[in-house]
Amino acid sequence: MTNATTESTAIRNEHFPLGAHIVTPRRWYTHHGIYIGAGQVVHYEGLSSSLRRGRVTKVSLVEFAQGHPVRMQDEADVAYSAVEVVARACSRLGEDAYDVLRNNCEHLCSWCLVGAARSPQVERLFSSSRAVEVAAGVLTVLVSVWSTARGALPLIN
Repeated sequence: MTNATTESTAIRNEHFPLGAHIVTPRRWYTHHGIYIGAGQVVHYEGLSSSLRRGRVTKVSLVEFAQGHPVRMQDEADVAYSAVEVVARACSRLGEDAYDVLRNNCEHLCSWCLVGAARSPQVERLFSSSRAVEVAAGVLTVLVSVWSTARGALPLIN
């Protein structure tokens, strides 16, 4: 049995409460979503699947995990019931306004749960000068890749 199969099986057997804020680790960040029941998650795709920004979508828990472990994020000041959290998440389905610094998957979950869009990951990133240097380097690489890809596209008159 492969590691991905083991993780998928573990995720399928995991029971999250309705409206749970769930997270899964990625290489450079933690990805966030809202569990809406029946093995489904609402999340901002963001840049998770390509260099193109994604929409707020509903996916299976296995798709959300992308082979990584998933856990529930503890929330202290939840302002809404579980049903309201799910309704708030679903009200944003199809939204296409992803911004890594101002409107990412963590901002979405925070808004669903407490009514204010926050991203502690982004806040931590800018609280350290070294982190700002790293972020600037990453952004430089992303812009370079995007510019190269854009330059490879045929010009349309």
